[in-house]
Amino acid sequence: MKQRKLGQDGPMVSEISLGCMSFGGIYGETQHDESFACLDAAWDAGINILDVAEIYGANLCEQIIGDWQKSRKKQFHIATKGGIVMGAERGKTDNTEAGLRKMLTGSLNRLGVDFVDLYYVHRRQFDLPIEEVTLTLAKFVKEGLIGGFGFSEVAPSSLRRAHAVHPVAAIQNEYSLWTRQPELGMLQACRELGTTFVPFSPLGRGILGDHILEPQNFRDTDFRQNQPRFLEPNFSANEAIVKQFREFCADRGWTTAGAAIAWTLDQGDNLIPIPGTRTAAHLLEWADADQISFTDDDRVPHCQPVGIGSVLVFRYFDCGPVWLAPVWRSAVR
Repeated sequence: MKQRKLGQDGPMVSEISLGCMSFGGIYGETQHDESFACLDAAWDAGINILDVAEIYGANLCEQIIGDWQKSRKKQFHIATKGGIVMGAERGKTDNTEAGLRKMLTGSLNRLGVDFVDLYYVHRRQFDLPIEEVTLTLAKFVKEGLIGGFGFSEVAPSSLRRAHAVHPVAAIQNEYSLWTRQPELGMLQACRELGTTFVPFSPLGRGILGDHILEPQNFRDTDFRQNQPRFLEPNFSANEAIVKQFREFCADRGWTTAGAAIAWTLDQGDNLIPIPGTRTAAHLLEWADADQISFTDDDRVPHCQPVGIGSVLVFRYFDCGPVWLAPVWRSAVR
């Protein structure tokens, strides 16, 4: 697989990273052997960087990766995250040095390593200045615990404030063909500052694939059950748009998932998307996305679906979360 540089001073890593959140059962129950098979397939496909977090599966995902690396005697580049307090009320964060150090130490122990290439603050603690948090993360870099650091779900202004203290290696926000908010300033800020932008959910939480989702059959543990995009009448409207994109991909001999990921790669050479899956079969649907090349005709807006009926949770203000009213959008074709 082709490679890209992680941040300004980080290692060369595969253009696509594997998101490991689903190993913890967020999309439904999964098995240890199934996760191992997925990691085997990722390694064989040339994917050499994983994305995980302490909170995924309440430590389970990190433990699975640690077990795989010990069993296979192989080592992925790893990006993990801390800052969310497990077992507390929803939204409780701790970005203090003591809190982040404790979380990072736990992650290193579960992963079976003494260093990770990238460490994110998973959610900001808004009563703690981001400059102070950045100094803590810079201290971890100096101590050799992490190679670089980043922030998940922050605003461009937050990135600029942090970067003024120390270079920020990566920002991770949701971005895909139907989630386009980063185009309102974050992509530009990352490009200007030399920060890698890491799109999570580049497959639109599963809808940008050849398999037609059936929300009525989502498992009880599947967090998409109550997301507006997957509720009627929104889902049927969304599916009608994605159907046209599937046809567009089929005409060119691409899988829908592969083309959706290739689209994120096409937005700039500082983007490293992190599609997630818990099965090797699904991974193989998009593992060759780095081989897809678009012509100028392919890039016209007719292949850019936009989600309908979404309630936007705009978490990307310096002051904290802001809830916006439902937004109804028609297809951009």
